[in-house]
Amino acid sequence: MLRRMLHGLTAFVLAATITTGLVSSARAALYDAPSIQVVKATPSYVTVKVTAGPSGAPDGFYVEWMYKSQYDALGGWPSDPYDPSLYYCIFDGNPTWHVGGADGYRLGPGESINVVLGELYDETGVTTDYLNELVQKQGVVVHAYTVGDASQGQSPFTADLFGATTASNNCTYTLGYWKTHGSAWPTFTTMMLGTVAYTKTQLLSILNKQANGNGLIILAHQLIAAQLNILNGADGSAVASFIADANNNLIGGLVVPPVGAGWLDPALTDADTNALDDFNNGLTGPGHCGTTPTRHSTWGEIKTLYR
Repeated sequence: MLRRMLHGLTAFVLAATITTGLVSSARAALYDAPSIQVVKATPSYVTVKVTAGPSGAPDGFYVEWMYKSQYDALGGWPSDPYDPSLYYCIFDGNPTWHVGGADGYRLGPGESINVVLGELYDETGVTTDYLNELVQKQGVVVHAYTVGDASQGQSPFTADLFGATTASNNCTYTLGYWKTHGSAWPTFTTMMLGTVAYTKTQLLSILNKQANGNGLIILAHQLIAAQLNILNGADGSAVASFIADANNNLIGGLVVPPVGAGWLDPALTDADTNALDDFNNGLTGPGHCGTTPTRHSTWGEIKTLYR
């Protein structure tokens, strides 16, 4: 209903402008359409980056989407705004989860913000008729426009954007794989080793540092690989206790070389290191993948480690 009302209100205001001549001629001008691109996909959501055009999006923007299978079956977007396969999102307030932008979804010229289709249940600043996670391994079709206001009309829709959720990837890769396939790493900002946060660049430097008898480095190598596997979708329940012990009882505030100069006796780290190595090699846990991974991580999997 809100979608029909939104379109209807815009049409009414524009008609009134033309027929009465009481509104400034500037009202007939349209905002520039935003640009949109998929920047991340997981089994449960698709992240779309929305960038305002030269005229900005001072009152926010509207995103409409549907599953590609239904889009194909209908031969494109449905003409009926009540079609149950069509979903809408009006982004015009301030997000409190996937935050970004000084004014939230109200964008200045060229400003960008990410919206996460499939993770809107706990988000603010948005009105939508779809609050569930997306279905895994499904294509989606998205388009958007800049919302109009008293001075300018809504923009045209963007071109159609195609994306897809990924499949679950409940399997593991070895230390050697992650060390040499940085482009396949799942997306994250920092990873905790003990109580210290490390960037991807720092983690790669640790993976490429020979241990030379330092148990802290030996343990960190397998711990990084295990945590990457879990972020990539592997069930980590088989090594959860070893990860907790390594982080809380062994590493703590020690900074792993070459980032720092921490050191541990290998005899102290041997049990956890071997347990993590078995997990990474598929001897315990869900088993080894054997093929190149898809980049993804679900909210449930990440929160077990980082929330």
